[in-house]
Amino acid sequence: MEELVSKLKEAVISGEDTDARALVEEGLDGGMSPRDILERAMMPAMEDIGVRFSKGEAFIPELIVAAYAMEAGMEVLKPRMSGAGEGGGKVVLGTVAGDIHSIGKNLVRMCLEGAGFDVIDIGENKTTEQFVQAYKEHNPRILGLSALLSSTMLHMHDVILAVRAVDSDARIMVGGAPLTRDFADSIGATAYAQNAFEAAVIARRL
Repeated sequence: MEELVSKLKEAVISGEDTDARALVEEGLDGGMSPRDILERAMMPAMEDIGVRFSKGEAFIPELIVAAYAMEAGMEVLKPRMSGAGEGGGKVVLGTVAGDIHSIGKNLVRMCLEGAGFDVIDIGENKTTEQFVQAYKEHNPRILGLSALLSSTMLHMHDVILAVRAVDSDARIMVGGAPLTRDFADSIGATAYAQNAFEAAVIARRL
């Protein structure tokens, strides 16, 4: 399966959506679990293209076609993921103020949708007030906060305080490259997800 994993990673990075879909199907037929396919191939591919972009080695069009290939693969995976088709409830998801990174958040959205959740993705660089407004409007079962920068992750605490002022029982899950479980605990988050697949598993548990 290592060859298939390598081919699938390259298909996602290159934006070959037809190949990505076919390779995901081949992996599932060969006995790979959706989690294996996500964690060994698809998520590393998106992380790779994200790193290349941050270094100026990849550009917006390449990010876009990679995301299309990722979504093509996810269309195949969703029916096979635990909880797919079951009403998991609403999740409001967004990246905090000052942070324009979307790849990690988009991976989380895809995995949550695959797990049966109705995801309202409010986008990137969202202020505390925008998160509170979205929480009031949609009344989600879970609020998800994402950050890729150590400087912006500090805004998560402000969001948590503001949302809890509206709903003291709000379930808030946080994640992103610079975060740790200790940091999540220190700001009062309900849960911390290390990666997109784990976010879906934790959301089902919550």
